[in-house]
Amino acid sequence: MNGHTPGEPVDMNAVAVVCRRAWNAVEPRDRTEMKSPAQTVIIHHTALRYCDSVSQLAHIQHMHMQERGFDDIGYNFLISGDGMVYEGRGWGIVGAHAKEHNLNSVGIAFMGNFNDEMPSSAAQSALLRLLHIGVLHGHVWPNFVLEGHRDVAKTECPGEYLYALLPKLRDQLQNQ
Repeated sequence: MNGHTPGEPVDMNAVAVVCRRAWNAVEPRDRTEMKSPAQTVIIHHTALRYCDSVSQLAHIQHMHMQERGFDDIGYNFLISGDGMVYEGRGWGIVGAHAKEHNLNSVGIAFMGNFNDEMPSSAAQSALLRLLHIGVLHGHVWPNFVLEGHRDVAKTECPGEYLYALLPKLRDQLQNQ
């Protein structure tokens, strides 16, 4: 699913999610289920160059598992510049994206480096639809808190431009 044209109605009940099998994810070493819906959604960027292909997902998963010792890719979902949403750990699984905040949060990474550029409108729209679905299906509390990774850790993540966009995204979420 590609993004939508600004001003067009968005079908908030539709979001295309590319499953792990479709991007050839390696099986996780371990999975821990969340005990309740996420109270917080933490936004990240991959800090890699702009990408909208599945090859970057395998690279990220390999880096997380081999170099960082994670049981799987750290994020619950990843969003590419063309608005595609990729399943990382998925809904209801504890991520490894924000130390000391993983048990009650969902981590969503925008694919790219947003210190120098804005995320695409397609990616922004995909995030809004994904979060709407998460709430609708009980994976995320309706009154969840949307934060950037830098709100919970000493990091530049999710990049200057994406972080500056979070208040606008919060407003859009409240008006859905």
